[in-house]
Amino acid sequence: MRVLDIGCGVGDVSLLAGKLVGPSGRVLGVDRSAGAVDIAERRATESGQCYWTRFTTGELDTFSPDETFDAVIGRLVLMYLPDPVATLRRLVEFLRPGGIVAFQEMAMPLTRSFPEAPLFSKCRGWIIETIERAGFEVDMGGRLPMVFAGAGLPAPQMNSAGLAGSGPDSPIYAYIAEPLRSLLPMAEAVGAATAAEMRVDTLAERLRSEAVEQQMCIILPPLVGAWANTPP
Repeated sequence: MRVLDIGCGVGDVSLLAGKLVGPSGRVLGVDRSAGAVDIAERRATESGQCYWTRFTTGELDTFSPDETFDAVIGRLVLMYLPDPVATLRRLVEFLRPGGIVAFQEMAMPLTRSFPEAPLFSKCRGWIIETIERAGFEVDMGGRLPMVFAGAGLPAPQMNSAGLAGSGPDSPIYAYIAEPLRSLLPMAEAVGAATAAEMRVDTLAERLRSEAVEQQMCIILPPLVGAWANTPP
């Protein structure tokens, strides 16, 4: 199979696809970041996949491959596109009849804890507000059927899966704190939070203390997958 991975980043999904298709197939990952593509190419070489898993730099809104594919895939990419319907509709033109369209996106508003707790609630708010103010979609997972329909695709099959955690040994506190560390410059730029409010260097441990004290269950935003075949 020939697979196109859009918004491939450092190649996580492309390399998974490469393992599936094997040497008789081909995977092409495309991303706007030349630095990410360089890392992806190095990882493909290190994993022995460089002969059939390759990467290129390009803007997704204008990328025009010179070949057709059996599948177009992507993870956590549609949420960042200004017009995901238009981009997907255009990319579907490079699929063979009956080809596969498969995407996985987050449903951030479904992030929650039980019981609710102040610090966790602030973290959830900082993440969602930062992404919204930056102009990106926080619930692309929930919007996937609409995006598929707008691109002229049939109603997709779907699933949802996510990570939950509790107790002193869960890694979930770092999973919350480290994305906030990455988001901090943007959070300050859009006025969603400040470094003084986040105190990101101690955030994971403070989340851990809060969760242990209140016997909390933290449920991170689920990843929603959707896939469909183009008409034969």
